[in-house]
Amino acid sequence: MSLGKAVPFVFVFVICLYGSEASRSRNFLNFGANGGTNCATCTVIFTFGEQLATIHNETVTKSLERFCNYLPPAVAIPCKVFVDYIAYEIIRVLPAKYNPDEACQGLGFCFTDTGNEQCHLFPKPKVSPVFNVRRKRAAPNICELPGIKEICKLIDKIFDGHMPAVDIDGDRFSVMKTFRGTSWRGKDCDDGRKDIHPGSRPHFSDVNKDTNCNGIYGSDSSGNAYEDQLCLNSQQRGAVVLGDSISAHFHLPREWFNTTEMSVVMFEPLLNILENELDWPELSSTTGFIPNPYPLINHGPTDSIYMRLKARNRCNHRDYQNIAVNGARSGSMDDIMLSLFRDPTADYPVILFYALVGNDVCNGHPDTIDHMTKPEEMKNNSLTTLKYLDQTLPKGSHVFLTALADGRVLYDSLHSRVHPIGSLRNDVTYANFYDYFNCLQVSPCTGWMNSNETMRDLTTDRANELNSILQQLSTEYQPKNYKLYYVDNPINQVLNEYEKNGGQKWELLEPVDGFHSNQIGQALTAKVVWENIETNYPDVLGPENPNNSKIEQIFGAQGGY
Repeated sequence: MSLGKAVPFVFVFVICLYGSEASRSRNFLNFGANGGTNCATCTVIFTFGEQLATIHNETVTKSLERFCNYLPPAVAIPCKVFVDYIAYEIIRVLPAKYNPDEACQGLGFCFTDTGNEQCHLFPKPKVSPVFNVRRKRAAPNICELPGIKEICKLIDKIFDGHMPAVDIDGDRFSVMKTFRGTSWRGKDCDDGRKDIHPGSRPHFSDVNKDTNCNGIYGSDSSGNAYEDQLCLNSQQRGAVVLGDSISAHFHLPREWFNTTEMSVVMFEPLLNILENELDWPELSSTTGFIPNPYPLINHGPTDSIYMRLKARNRCNHRDYQNIAVNGARSGSMDDIMLSLFRDPTADYPVILFYALVGNDVCNGHPDTIDHMTKPEEMKNNSLTTLKYLDQTLPKGSHVFLTALADGRVLYDSLHSRVHPIGSLRNDVTYANFYDYFNCLQVSPCTGWMNSNETMRDLTTDRANELNSILQQLSTEYQPKNYKLYYVDNPINQVLNEYEKNGGQKWELLEPVDGFHSNQIGQALTAKVVWENIETNYPDVLGPENPNNSKIEQIFGAQGGY
């Protein structure tokens, strides 16, 4: 599977992040109000055009062509097709000078629904032949525009599938990197046999071949199996997360939205990142497994529960599964959880984190409280998942119910700071950014990403109610195959410790979406979670393998990833 004729990634960004609720409802093409996702996408595109035109002293059309040239060839071609189309519309419809809000009003992507206020990301012009005229126009369907058609056909394939695209034997492990492949779960070492995959117990001590994909196989000169010598009774276990975009590690590089930093180099990994749904699970706090390969656009080190488990016992190599989906909430887990694979009798136990930390209280509706998960729904949804896990996980596993976060820290830390999209003139703060997406009703979290303090407090109140349900379940539900724990969300501890050490909280938050923890935040989260488990539940982690150095000496990187 390939993205082939993809389109400007900004459309994918708006749909994936700010249209997460729409994606669940299968109505992403016309999601929101006042133009919704169409309007937001148009505004971002014209922001790039207008700002690059200012920086390079050229027309908006030329600057949009410049932007297309920054992109990889497979994306640049359809991008230019779109620019050729929109250039005619710019000349036909728009006045000589306009800001991005005016441009998208004039082109009909943005409008004002009856009874609504006009939406604007940038400061309103005092006089405008376009923007100050209140009207509702028939919005063009952005998916039908030249150069953008292909992406709409691919959205379902990329953002709606939770299984690996390439998985011949159906064990949900793959040899392909992206499209839910090895970035998300350990690399399969035999894609022709379902009983051979990361985390399985070895067949015949792996004398002849590696059947659990940890890179340890064969025998010594005396005929003794290495798997038995080095791993037998070492209490192997895998790392798994069932989660949302925080666990998947959603990240949009600042350099893609700050026009003063854009360049060809910054966009080189675009296709790989799109194929991973704009997520970076290979660098996440639970399943990260490689050093940061793109330090120019993702700033910070990698640390994870999996990496620490492997350092503790190298027999755990490749045993990780990231079953996290952007926009996931407790009610959608009945589908998502099915992509987890563990044989309860033939595989090793796991440490699993159930980490749906925001979407049960986050949505883009103006009446956001009415669309939040209710306590009784939370109980039923979570119980369904816990019962499924009891049928799926091997005996001796551990499951941590992670509390929802207190998202008030987002607005408190960021509201007065300048958003990357306003960096050229310092004219867009995060408060402006949040209010704009709330006006379009496409915000990922109206409750917390909101200038209304009362609304932010009410959202936290509901999150605390849902946390009480999770805490209740941790004591009332008695699983047969795993131990169940409830833990506070680690983000406040991470932020407070970082601040005590001289940092500022905003430095751990994603600069583009203003909603997620960034790479540094992910790494520090792994450290805090590990240390808390080590202190409070040391048996969960298993013993340190005394054969680690010998494994490294004989097998080196153990086949890598």
